[in-house]
Amino acid sequence: MKSFVITQNDANQRLDKYIQKSFPNLPKTLMYKYIRTKKIKVNSKKSDIAYRLQVGDTVEMYIKDEFFVKPETRYDFTSASESLNVIFEDENIILLNKPVGLLCHPDDREYCDTLISRVKKYLYNKREYDPEDENSFAPALVNRIDRNTGGIVIAAKNAQSLRILNSKMKNREIHKFYRCILIGTPKKKSGIMEDYLSKDEEKNKVTVSKKKTDGAKTIRTKYEVLQSKDGLSLVEVELLTGRTHQIRSHFASIGHPLLGDGKYGKNELGKKIGCKKQCLCSYKLIFDFTTDSGELQYLDKRTFQIDDIWFQKEFFPDSV
Repeated sequence: MKSFVITQNDANQRLDKYIQKSFPNLPKTLMYKYIRTKKIKVNSKKSDIAYRLQVGDTVEMYIKDEFFVKPETRYDFTSASESLNVIFEDENIILLNKPVGLLCHPDDREYCDTLISRVKKYLYNKREYDPEDENSFAPALVNRIDRNTGGIVIAAKNAQSLRILNSKMKNREIHKFYRCILIGTPKKKSGIMEDYLSKDEEKNKVTVSKKKTDGAKTIRTKYEVLQSKDGLSLVEVELLTGRTHQIRSHFASIGHPLLGDGKYGKNELGKKIGCKKQCLCSYKLIFDFTTDSGELQYLDKRTFQIDDIWFQKEFFPDSV
């Protein structure tokens, strides 16, 4: 015989529903028989299957041990890769260098091996994340970057950190810097481009225009050309707004698409010189808090960056 005391989490459930959920190895027909024949009792008395359990009730089960064995739980994230490039980690956050080609979140083509799945697996293996604990916070990404873009992504380990960092992102208190390679050289070597962006959800593609149209959102992109040679330019970008495909579409709109980007550029040069990947990296974050940051105050004024940018080493080695 085994007995189980009902807690707040299981209270107000029907007896049969509680047993089905808690002991899935017990066939439903047997469960009803055992309740009827008093092999399953509540508070040492025969109970009706529809009885709603109360906090403190004791469910007594005079049944074979094999019915108490829970099937092994398997989580989707356990099939994710263990490859994870951690830039910084403490008890609140993880800063990750996402590789090109990896999704941040699942989509209709890839479900298991994504950046968030790898984070969950990493913390699960470290015993910092327990999905069976109802009070356990599921690790979450604070920002995201496109599949074909590499660079820094922030993951929050607890709800308070996620709340604070979401607020900081919204208030532009976390500055995001990118490096990219453009085909050609902009007429102005530095400046702030300001236009309007419209998104086609079905095609997952955006359009940039000078005039505001229905549904269009303002985009502001600050940039500086660092070097130019052989028909290419190495450019530093600070996102002043964070829209879908903003950097890629904004530079393409002025005639200078990113090297390796076949969506907003023809990528003829990229194919010619063997560049198969999009040359864009979210390489630096600066935490610049101007409002209350609670337990994350220690991050204020800190800078984190990636120094090993593959396309910069390949096409502008003297700039590294």
